[in-house]
Amino acid sequence: MLYQISGEGFWVGCRPCRLTIQEASEGIVELKNLIDNAQKLPNIPKVVQELIESFGDENVNNEAIAKKVGADQVLTAKLLRAANSAHYGGNRKVGSVSDAVFILGFNAVRTLVLASGMTGAFKAPEGFDLPAFWHNSFAVAATCKWLAKFSKDDAETAFTCGMIHNIGELLIHILLPEECKEIQKVVDRGARNSDIEKNVLGFNFPEAGAELANRWKFPDAIVAGIRYQLNPLAAPEFSRFAALISIADYIVHTHEKGNDADLLVHFPNDLATKLGINMVKLAEKIDETNDLMGGFDELIH
Repeated sequence: MLYQISGEGFWVGCRPCRLTIQEASEGIVELKNLIDNAQKLPNIPKVVQELIESFGDENVNNEAIAKKVGADQVLTAKLLRAANSAHYGGNRKVGSVSDAVFILGFNAVRTLVLASGMTGAFKAPEGFDLPAFWHNSFAVAATCKWLAKFSKDDAETAFTCGMIHNIGELLIHILLPEECKEIQKVVDRGARNSDIEKNVLGFNFPEAGAELANRWKFPDAIVAGIRYQLNPLAAPEFSRFAALISIADYIVHTHEKGNDADLLVHFPNDLATKLGINMVKLAEKIDETNDLMGGFDELIH
């Protein structure tokens, strides 16, 4: 299917769509300037920002951060609900942030607090299904973490990448709600969302998400994972986390469509090979991907 921007409108194939712009150049929004001048950028709690900056810091003070998390009642409540869920075993009662750090480990607690902070930072734009958005985000995140067992990548970093892989889509809906409505009209006719965004706005949701992650001071590996998720092999330097996101997204969408029988038939083996995944071992465990969401729905509400 062909896409074309003209002075008279936006065309899909040979049919004009309702997305009208004066000139192609006027339809391109400078992403960095948009974010710089935005009045509606989501704010994340200071302790969440500190947790982001703790990635890769060998000298991070776990006790100090746990104390700060404990001072935030909303974050603590969400953390404890998730920590006591079936996903994390549920065999021992987690009654405090310190308990969670001791039982689950600092990295797992950091992941849960980041998830709690992120879900609380965004307000739903008009007409945007925020619970469904986060449900998909956590499904991809949990699948990224599962895949990391086979690729030998850091599981919690993989989860974080999956959790915010789609954050650019939400950001675009917040900052450009009217444009999103028009873009959706074209997407409803069968166009690929990221292609339309790129043509109309000058950027797409992975680029928007990567820019926001960069502003929030996420590590470069996570920023690259978000930016190159649509085509990891085309990245200037291969991003392992982009590949994990891409595979996880494929698995989640295949399950959602009810095409489980074809899951391994169309599996992105090129990415799996690049990651060093043993496909025989993965295939033996692939049914586990049907039920990875336990506990994460607690973070959505």
